[in-house]
Amino acid sequence: MKVIFGRRFPTSIKIIIIIVFTSGLIISSESLSPVKQYISTLLSPLQFLANAPLEAIDHISNNVKSRETLISENISLREMELTLSDRLLKVVHLEQENARLSALLGSPVITTQKKLIAKVQVVDSDPFKLQVIVNKGLQNDVFIGQSVIDEHGVVGQVIEVSNYSSRVLLIADNSHAIPLRNQRNDVRLIGLGKGDVHQMELQYVTKNTDVKIGDMLVTSGLGARFPEGYPVAKVTGIENRGNEIYSKILIKPTAQLDRIRYVLLLWPDTPIQEPLTSAQQQ
Repeated sequence: MKVIFGRRFPTSIKIIIIIVFTSGLIISSESLSPVKQYISTLLSPLQFLANAPLEAIDHISNNVKSRETLISENISLREMELTLSDRLLKVVHLEQENARLSALLGSPVITTQKKLIAKVQVVDSDPFKLQVIVNKGLQNDVFIGQSVIDEHGVVGQVIEVSNYSSRVLLIADNSHAIPLRNQRNDVRLIGLGKGDVHQMELQYVTKNTDVKIGDMLVTSGLGARFPEGYPVAKVTGIENRGNEIYSKILIKPTAQLDRIRYVLLLWPDTPIQEPLTSAQQQ
């Protein structure tokens, strides 16, 4: 192997040569600095293209994680909203009940011991049936006749149960009737479905009955089918027809029956487990 400096070269000469060579490198490096910058500028697009795939993968990975996080948070917030809405719906009724206690009016509030959030899986395609299927069933102790609500009010009741799902009859179905109470004056009424998710009707209301447009109608608790005090519908129209005894009164459900995705199943103190009949629906 050849060496740069032979043994005959004095050490001092070796040091001087190394110093001169190093200085030359430093000077040449500084003089070539503009050239290096120019070359670096030319190569920067290539570096960008080389790094682009890795940056794209990182970006996609972050977006996927962010989307999963948002979906999880949305589900949690929706469940929290339903739970809080159930409590809020009862607050107005409880306040009214407390005000009436001094006058010994009204009846005690029926409290529910258990609640369960369910998701709507299927909407019945039959235009003459307003029914949905939810993802809770016998495995979750769901029973026939169970009350179903959303964050706005009463949705309907369970009419069929299997192991992992249940069929819910909406209050606006033309085969459904529900006992109501006018929140303004305690007048008892019966709400009938008409097969229209946006409209129901009051049955057998005489012309002299104190019902006004805008009145809020809540569950009366009669028949032990629905817990007392939950919003059901609001009066939207009153029509007195000639010499007829009864008025035609239209009401609009408070629950958004055409867009429900999550509902709340309620358990009363004494669940109703016998099969439904047409008379029991009223």
